[in-house]
Amino acid sequence: MKVTQLTENLVTLTRLRFVNAHLVREEDGFTLVDTTVGGAADALIAAAEQSGGAIRRIALTHGHGDHVGSLDALVERLPGIEVSMGELDARIHAGEHPTRGKVAGSWPRITTVPTVRLSGGERIGSLEAIPSPGHSPGHIAFRDTRDGTLIAGDVFTSYGALSVSSHHRTRFPFAAMATWDRARDLGSARALRALEPALLAVGHGPAVRAPHAAMDAAIARAAR
Repeated sequence: MKVTQLTENLVTLTRLRFVNAHLVREEDGFTLVDTTVGGAADALIAAAEQSGGAIRRIALTHGHGDHVGSLDALVERLPGIEVSMGELDARIHAGEHPTRGKVAGSWPRITTVPTVRLSGGERIGSLEAIPSPGHSPGHIAFRDTRDGTLIAGDVFTSYGALSVSSHHRTRFPFAAMATWDRARDLGSARALRALEPALLAVGHGPAVRAPHAAMDAAIARAAR
């Protein structure tokens, strides 16, 4: 697992070269945003310890398998830990059908029941939950209120060039293939751009500093 210190408060953990989780530093340890694919629990816990703290809570951008894959194993190793997930994605994992038609992407069976269901505006430590549906029905981004860092999950990807996940790119087609509603995804990309983030961290690809121009270009390409 590759560990990249991006800011004083943000560490990105990359597994299999293209799947990211993020550690957000708080006074009591770390909030872990996403869990990557299965088999990463011990490495995620070790990375947090090496970065100077323990994982105190888990916040999920969405329910796809490359983001919740190690959730159950982490909860088993960290009993009593708070787990937050978007309302609609939590309902899908509970076996409900809150949207019409089939939802795209991988939805593995998980036994963990989120302790907090997010709809937007909630605070998880220093993070503000930002509703950003489209890639999945209940997708949530997280904005660090201290410095404007935005953890955008899969609304954007950043391989080669920053792209909205609904925009099919040959170099990294998986995000587009897993996007549930392209129009809503583009709308969420525009809403996240309006937040004027100082740093953009994503689920797949490197973080982008001063990302405004790159976000504008990505949105324009997706809108064509």
